[in-house]
Amino acid sequence: MARLGSGPVRITSDVLADLDGVAGAVVLSTCNRFEVYCDVAQGADPDTTRKHVLEVISACSAVCPEELGRALVCLTGTAMTEHLFAVGAGLDSAVVGEREIAGQLRRSLAAAQETGAASGSLVRLFQAASRAAREVGSLTALGEAGRSMVSVALDLALAKLGRRDLSGLSVVVIGTGAYAGSTLALLAARACTAVSVFSWSGRADAFATARGATGLTSAELPAAVRGADVVIGCSGRGPRLSADDFLAFRQGAAGPPVVVDLALSRDFEPVLGELPGLGLITLEHVRLASPREQTDVLRQAGDLVRQAALKFEEDRQARLLDPAIVALRAHMQSVLAGEVAKVKSQHGCTATAEAVEFALRRVVRQLLHVPTSRARELAAAGRQDEYTTALETLFGLDVTAGAEAPAPGATTTGAAEAGMGALGCPARESQNRQAPEDTLPAAS
Repeated sequence: MARLGSGPVRITSDVLADLDGVAGAVVLSTCNRFEVYCDVAQGADPDTTRKHVLEVISACSAVCPEELGRALVCLTGTAMTEHLFAVGAGLDSAVVGEREIAGQLRRSLAAAQETGAASGSLVRLFQAASRAAREVGSLTALGEAGRSMVSVALDLALAKLGRRDLSGLSVVVIGTGAYAGSTLALLAARACTAVSVFSWSGRADAFATARGATGLTSAELPAAVRGADVVIGCSGRGPRLSADDFLAFRQGAAGPPVVVDLALSRDFEPVLGELPGLGLITLEHVRLASPREQTDVLRQAGDLVRQAALKFEEDRQARLLDPAIVALRAHMQSVLAGEVAKVKSQHGCTATAEAVEFALRRVVRQLLHVPTSRARELAAAGRQDEYTTALETLFGLDVTAGAEAPAPGATTTGAAEAGMGALGCPARESQNRQAPEDTLPAAS
């Protein structure tokens, strides 16, 4: 479903967050991944909300709802949380343990925060995913060599050129997104200085200048490609360069270049690889060439991700009873204040009154300890209603503990405490991980 990230209208977090029933949204859209995380508003119907989200995605991408229903999967609850944590840790990438996706995850959240689209629940979720990724990176050997999709692709390009390093090579990069930034950083780290950047959006000059490269205009692109040893596509948002384009661009060139296509929606026509002598490297080549981490390392990283996801969900569930705990404490404090006032009216502000007040406050703290602990335990077990019913029955409190309660049967995409879920393509960057059993099709 590459068209989702490169449709006629860009799908942004703020557009989705403006929908009825959506309290917040974060869109994670890269060259090789498209996922939408939504926070279902309190009281909204999850199925209706998901339908609205799909309608907007369809309108922006020009992909019909029926096709979206077949292509997208929907995750909620712990399955959604574990998926996002695995994505951030690089377990769901073509190159297991790659570091680029963690940065893209942070930038997606930052972009949503800038427009006010990210709810507090989504912020907590994405920040927890980043922490889990750092923990996996520090406690395991996953990706310890710093391998990435870009680094694997560059190694393949060098092999085709019969070279051992990038120094002295001329490289043209198409695109100004996250992968283009990673590509330029890696090229610089590997002593490749003759780098130029082209963008169909016209942002190449500022993007390239900030990274020590040269920006290209449309008029300058043919000459740059003619003199390039390597051409790397990281955009996926503009017209595809065809075999005829390359034949025209390369007239008079010394030899064919190596073309690297890192965009899921393709920056180059596949037939380009049929040109004599030209080496075309695609995402599939990168996947096949990517080093497989050891099984025990993968297992260890997977265990850490699952533990982090479970801990996040337990904490999230515990927070659902915060209003009830606040109501109980307010009730006890009210009773305490009344009794303290009576003591002071009889004894004044004497040492005796102070001693009695101190004793009463200590008793209240002790009385609240067990109910507060039980609230956390019951919330983690999904038994919030039992707790609130008990408080209402015993103390006559009007407890509105459902302020952040997950909507029953929520199946929208995203990550928020009022019914979070995530919509995404099942065939994203890799097939390294099997979809959880409770993955649902995103059909409306």
